[in-house]
Amino acid sequence: MTDAEQLLWYCLRRKQLSGFRFRRQHPIEKYVLDFYCPEARLAVELDGGQHNQTKNALRDRGRSDFLETQGVCVLRVWNHEVFANLEGVLERIYEVLQQRAGVHYGRNDNLPPP
Repeated sequence: MTDAEQLLWYCLRRKQLSGFRFRRQHPIEKYVLDFYCPEARLAVELDGGQHNQTKNALRDRGRSDFLETQGVCVLRVWNHEVFANLEGVLERIYEVLQQRAGVHYGRNDNLPPP
């Protein structure tokens, strides 16, 4: 894990963020997500400077589009944000968790299980 991932994981592990459970390096199909909350179907992806390059940005967009077709919301956070404003990053994650936690997937939905 990168330094930013280690710092964020320290804050997310053991249900520290309002009781939401996160997994790290969670696979979905051909992708491995940095952090994933099954209850809210939320992926948190940390991006470094290399993600600014056009080729990488396009790949990230394709990855996010695919995950969204699977019912997974993708929240992208820059590494430097974790270091500069960790509290703000955690607040943003918490807000999305609150929005997503009310989303329930019934048997008739064609979504894979969390």
